[in-house]
Amino acid sequence: MADNQNIGPKRLVVGAHYGVRDWLAQRITAVVMGIYTIVLLAMFFGSKNFSYDGWAGMFAMPWFKIATYVTLLCLLYHAWVGVRNIWMDYIKPASIRLLLQSATILWLIGCAVYAAEILWRV
Repeated sequence: MADNQNIGPKRLVVGAHYGVRDWLAQRITAVVMGIYTIVLLAMFFGSKNFSYDGWAGMFAMPWFKIATYVTLLCLLYHAWVGVRNIWMDYIKPASIRLLLQSATILWLIGCAVYAAEILWRV
């Protein structure tokens, strides 16, 4: 048999990412979003004012605005990692993949800017 160097620990690893960083980023952002969800639910069920004023008062607190925006940024990064991996796995022509990745980045940045505008308007 021929000595195949592409199998086992001596295989040639190629690609833009090796997976550990993306895996860890997905887990960390998911934990942040989970913690925020628990805090949001605790504040919601602990509140006695279930009106617009109650929600506006909750989001008017500076620490809650920051926590909300950090969670949103985690959500956007979580989405970026997932969508980028989909584009890298299933779109083979580099030009189309670059176009889709660029459009995804622009969309996510637009969402982040719009969310900041909404949060700091309250």
